[in-house]
Amino acid sequence: MAAAGPQSSLRGALCRQLLLTLVVFSFACEACKKVIFHIPSKLEADKVVGRVNLKECLGSADHIQSSDPDFRVLEDGSVYTAHAVVLSDEKRSFTIWLSDSKKQTQKEIPVLLEHQKKVLRKRHTKETVLRRSKRRWAPIPCSMLENSLGPFPLFLQQVQSDAAQNYTIFYSISGRGVDQEPLNLFFIEKDTGNLYCTRPVDREEYDVFDLIAHASTADGYSADLPLPLPIRVEDENDNHPIFTETIYNFEVPESSRIGTTVGVICATDRDEPDTMHTRLKYSILEQTPGSPRIFSVHPGTGVITTVSHYLDREAVDKYSLIMKVQDMDGQFFGLMSTATCIITVKDSNDNLPTFRQKAYEASVEENTFDVEILRIPIEDKDLINTANWRANFTILNGNENGHFKISTDKETNEGVLCVVKPLNYEEDRQVVLEIGVGNEAPFTGDVTLRMTNMNRARVTVHVKDQDEGPECRPAVQYVQIKENSPVGSNINGYKAYDPETRSSSGLRYKLLHDPKGWITINEISGSLETSKILDREAVTPRRALYNVTVLAIDKDSRSCTGTVAVNIEDENDNPPKILQNYLVICKPKMEYVDISAVDPDEPIHGPPFHFSLPKTPEINRLWTLAKVNDTAARLSYLKNAKFQEYYISITVKDGGGQSAITTLRVNLCDCTHPDKCRMTAGSAGMVLGKWAILAILLGIALLFSILLTVVCGLVSARNEKTFPEDLAQQNLIISNTEAPGDDKVCSANGFTTHTVDNSSQGFCGTMGSEVRNGRQETFEMVKGGNQTLELCQGAGHHHTLDSCRGGTVEMDHSEWYNFTQPRLGEESIRGHTG
Repeated sequence: MAAAGPQSSLRGALCRQLLLTLVVFSFACEACKKVIFHIPSKLEADKVVGRVNLKECLGSADHIQSSDPDFRVLEDGSVYTAHAVVLSDEKRSFTIWLSDSKKQTQKEIPVLLEHQKKVLRKRHTKETVLRRSKRRWAPIPCSMLENSLGPFPLFLQQVQSDAAQNYTIFYSISGRGVDQEPLNLFFIEKDTGNLYCTRPVDREEYDVFDLIAHASTADGYSADLPLPLPIRVEDENDNHPIFTETIYNFEVPESSRIGTTVGVICATDRDEPDTMHTRLKYSILEQTPGSPRIFSVHPGTGVITTVSHYLDREAVDKYSLIMKVQDMDGQFFGLMSTATCIITVKDSNDNLPTFRQKAYEASVEENTFDVEILRIPIEDKDLINTANWRANFTILNGNENGHFKISTDKETNEGVLCVVKPLNYEEDRQVVLEIGVGNEAPFTGDVTLRMTNMNRARVTVHVKDQDEGPECRPAVQYVQIKENSPVGSNINGYKAYDPETRSSSGLRYKLLHDPKGWITINEISGSLETSKILDREAVTPRRALYNVTVLAIDKDSRSCTGTVAVNIEDENDNPPKILQNYLVICKPKMEYVDISAVDPDEPIHGPPFHFSLPKTPEINRLWTLAKVNDTAARLSYLKNAKFQEYYISITVKDGGGQSAITTLRVNLCDCTHPDKCRMTAGSAGMVLGKWAILAILLGIALLFSILLTVVCGLVSARNEKTFPEDLAQQNLIISNTEAPGDDKVCSANGFTTHTVDNSSQGFCGTMGSEVRNGRQETFEMVKGGNQTLELCQGAGHHHTLDSCRGGTVEMDHSEWYNFTQPRLGEESIRGHTG
């Protein structure tokens, strides 16, 4: 009871503190899942009781507290004893309080502590006779030597159970080597537990046997649990080390530095790793050629390196090494094997090419080019047909004018010297060249040797004289003239000369090419004269020289060509031009629009431009113009400007005083983007245009109907050549009736004529009708006497035909044309006005 008093007071204090916390936060506790721990009856201080999942209950808890002061809870949920605890009762419980002050939430986890209880397994009735006070059934380390000589069966060890002290125990084994391959390698005596091996074992095949030993009573009850019984096979050095390859092939560049890695050899040993049986040592038994010693091998890693700088492919291009590997760390009693290593010496450019002689001579005629004049052989000791052997020739001196080129013949490795630009005997009668030679690959020998003994040769080229034609030098001659110079202005021409006499006399000149036809040339002097006004802005590309090609010819018709480059000086002959001609301004989204101008003249005659509006009230009260930069201005509208199209004249003047007036069509539109502006003034015109097109089509249809009548009449006249008798008795009557009926005219050619009384007539004609002043007029061919056609116009636009009886109906083509043409004109006018 004494021990319980302090605990009660502490618990009361904690409860009061908890009640105070509850008053502050004013919320109720929620219980989480109950936790049960099984612990012994006695626990020392700071011992782990268990772990509670706090996050599952309240992950945001910032305050953790135990209701029992004998236990404390960490932030990760681990429960520890705060003091030594003795559980007098079988059960003990306490609560873990979790609270979140921000969310004003509190939860609790009930914890129940129970005594650990030993669960006793029901034993077999026979087991009572096998009780023992002490246990010895445990694995005994055991091993056997590989390839043992016996005698067999070979005793290994004895297995014994403690139960054998009081009862009769029988032993048995199982596992690999017993009832698994290799079968019957081991056996155990049933009564004594003695374990035997029946024959030798190879460790490289089986390094360990995991046997299972069993102890049982006579009635088959297991006195002990099965006992693992490993049998380890001890290694014997019975395997030679073997190289991974019989012959190794390596390459090493000649002139390699000492310590250069050539290759790595490797061997394996099947004996037990990390023992002397597998500790290998490498060495070189023999090198061929043997002297000097070039290579060595690291005894532990098998890395072959060079130990001499005497590697010269030109002397020895291949080495053969007999390599040895021995176990037992190379001791004399260790096992060994050998392999062959072939090392090929790769060629390096350690030999410079050399000329066979130091001086050469060649000759060439002047004015010839693309000809071979000399072949220069060389010698090189490096490997043939490699970059170390192929020569690379260079003209070091004497080819400043680019007359010569030297290349390499890939087959013979000779230097081929060619003339690629004509030589002039009068200027150079002899040219001395200095030729150097190297290889395609960089030289790997001594740098000092390369710099001091670079192979060179001297080539003297003799130029032979030729009787040659005129020379046009320089190829381009420059002249200058002002733009817009009058026709006939003289310009300095092109001058060629005879290379033998150094004179221009006796030469004639012609123009080969004049792009614009602006120039003429004096055939004798070669001077130029303008045949048209020169316009600098017409030259393409802009601001380029105007090139004229001239042909100079001597008395033997030999010629040369040259170019006269005419520099046309600019004049301010072009006013600036505004780039835009139609602008759309969306009001009120756009307050202005920028316009820009260009001037094809030189910049000195160009910007800055001056933009101005006409001084008229109609424009100035609606529009303003302000400068943006030297080439642009800003056109702005005033608030009183209405939505419509405006024609605004803008004057642009350049810095030299040239000016031009451009009329811009500006559409002030009610829109949000210029592309979405709907046509204002022009839209109605578009509708009227459609009706006009329809009227034109109607007029064309009427024209076709009349033409069809003419064609039918011609066809009938051609077939009949005379009118029928009943046709002569017909009149042409104009009817203003509202509905003339189904009057149709047709003939034997496929037409049928219906008169007013619906009688058919054999006449080829057509019914013509029109609507005029709201009335329909029809023309009908009706029977009558011999009449002459006469058209009369009565009052009120009422048309009649004045009958002149007794005449004949006569109408030739001219009369028909005079009758139909005015009416076609009227219909066309009506169609357009309608």
